[in-house]
Amino acid sequence: MIRHLVLFRFRPDLPATQVDEAVAAFRALQWAIDAVKAFEDGTNVSPEGLARGYTHAFLLAFETAAARDAYLEHPAHKAFVAFIQPLLHEALVFDWNRT
Repeated sequence: MIRHLVLFRFRPDLPATQVDEAVAAFRALQWAIDAVKAFEDGTNVSPEGLARGYTHAFLLAFETAAARDAYLEHPAHKAFVAFIQPLLHEALVFDWNRT
């Protein structure tokens, strides 16, 4: 099982309504792309102060690396990336293989 972790730092000038729209658009990918086997998201609630400005986390699961790669190349994902990039200050993506 491949886990795909995505962290977002939205632009500080972005209205909350646009952040909400972006989160909803990311959530919609789980229904648009069959390769996604699990999806979770949330906002940072850590009291440690180590989030470095990242506010939103998304965790997706894929059965195989090939399924993850198919997700990355899927037109719905590519459209989401084009939509989200102007809204972000920074993104971090980290994948691992959970056996």
